[in-house]
Amino acid sequence: MKRVGKAWPYIFIALAIIFFIAPLLSMARFAFQRIPVISLGKNNLFKKWTADGLLVTLRDPEFKHSLSVSLKVAFFTVIVLLLMMIPTTLLVHLSTPRWRGLVETVTILPYVVPPIALVVGVSGTYRSIAPWFLASNYSLVPFYAILAMPFTFRSLDVGIKALDLRTLVDAARSLGSSSLRVMWNVLLPNLRTSIVNATFLTITVVLGEFTIASLLLKRTLPMYMAQEQGREPQGALGLGLLILVLTTLLFTLVGMMRRKNSASNVPQQINSGMVP
Repeated sequence: MKRVGKAWPYIFIALAIIFFIAPLLSMARFAFQRIPVISLGKNNLFKKWTADGLLVTLRDPEFKHSLSVSLKVAFFTVIVLLLMMIPTTLLVHLSTPRWRGLVETVTILPYVVPPIALVVGVSGTYRSIAPWFLASNYSLVPFYAILAMPFTFRSLDVGIKALDLRTLVDAARSLGSSSLRVMWNVLLPNLRTSIVNATFLTITVVLGEFTIASLLLKRTLPMYMAQEQGREPQGALGLGLLILVLTTLLFTLVGMMRRKNSASNVPQQINSGMVP
């Protein structure tokens, strides 16, 4: 019984791996093998594998355009979120810790309000006031910033909690540094892992969001993939699998960076170059 009890964690891990890996293998088989499922057997399991569908999709000018739109929107969404959330999170931890619960509640609201309700309400308001705003692809930026706000806040919040924030700020100010220099030379370098993590999470949200882009009629990457399934289903699924693998690798790198920083989590020294 003791041996069985010790084996349960490994059994759960194996089941979790099967739960996540099996759909990916099925997706890869459909995307890269030119054999119907009903004809699949032991003799042809490794035959007629090809990446032609994916290559056709990658060479499509529409794919390049939609990818360009999504990457530009992702870039400005990351900038807006970091400029908004980094000062807010630092201020909450330094000056007004009693407001942390309120800020955390506000950042959870995107989980409560459905994206379709958000975009219908906002687009209905701005359609008569500022139609030029909705006509631009960058009108997606504030919507995506709201959707990615919970991930950004939690990434920054975890990074700040790992620091002796008050000591760092007081030491820098005692050397004569301004608030801007404290932010740039002390706090941001110690939060770089959290910032990178929040950036990747935001990019993932932008590259995977479909509802808002479809309602606003924007030609983003998810919109292209949804329409491509009707023309080149193998290429669309291959593209989705490729994006999934790339994002997984990125998050693996972020996790490795975080473990490395945790192993040697010594705040950067406040050198004399900080003093104006």
